[in-house]
Amino acid sequence: MEFYFPTEFGEQLAFGAAAFTALAGFVIMFAPGLAMRAFGLAPRGERREGFSEVRSMGGLYLGLGVAAIMLAQDWTYLSLGAAFAMAAFARIISILSDKGSTLLNYLLLVVQMAIAALPLLHVFGFLQG
Repeated sequence: MEFYFPTEFGEQLAFGAAAFTALAGFVIMFAPGLAMRAFGLAPRGERREGFSEVRSMGGLYLGLGVAAIMLAQDWTYLSLGAAFAMAAFARIISILSDKGSTLLNYLLLVVQMAIAALPLLHVFGFLQG
């Protein structure tokens, strides 16, 4: 089996979003303490359940990113884009409802919107080259 790398520019951008997602998921899954500090989170006291939740989310990112890379189909890119679009929408709700108007939240919103946009623009034909 050969490794597939797209030749079309739009699909390369979608592929890049998937690769970034997989890489971020790998880091979050295997270095949850580092990821939690980067996002301004910390477990409380002796309770370590936060690490499980963060690792689990990292595994989800890793799995979704790797699936999009390995399958390289419009439906997997659509899933990736839709998932990040909903995550960005949830972040907007948090910014407006939870007093989450911080620089980090706005930066992560931009990142999530970009990761959502790249595969969705490819799938819907806006990045034809």
